[in-house]
Amino acid sequence: MIGRILQGALLCLGLLLAAGAATALETFERSSLTVETAGGGRFRFDVELAYTPAQQAQGLMFRETMKPDAGMLFLYDRPQPATFWMKNTLIPLDMIFIGADGRIVNIHENAVPHSLEGIRSAGPVKGILEINGGMSKRLGIRPGDRVAHSTLGTAK
Repeated sequence: MIGRILQGALLCLGLLLAAGAATALETFERSSLTVETAGGGRFRFDVELAYTPAQQAQGLMFRETMKPDAGMLFLYDRPQPATFWMKNTLIPLDMIFIGADGRIVNIHENAVPHSLEGIRSAGPVKGILEINGGMSKRLGIRPGDRVAHSTLGTAK
């Protein structure tokens, strides 16, 4: 009887610890990158880097605001198709899908907060830059423009 009670208590403790670990927010390394447009524009963003699966799963969830020149850069080891959603994301975002050569493959503007709709890259990508919704249009950022960052091998 005592063995069952102890086993049950340990199981409950394990579940509570697991639940607590699941709610811990990830931390991110910071860096800066530049988007270079075909029209000669150069726009610098201070970004958080999402390398690990846990960081990528969290992304910009739960953020209520983001500075105009901020963002998050999601990075893959190799180019691959990517699909994102906006679950638990509170602010609209532009998703800029970046190919292995640092060129923008496609942009999804103003992704809707909380949406579970899959937002897909138009081909294999090495990274995805998320910035404030509408910023791509305001700055004239388009597919074919270049993202310069050391992790993409495109920094000058």
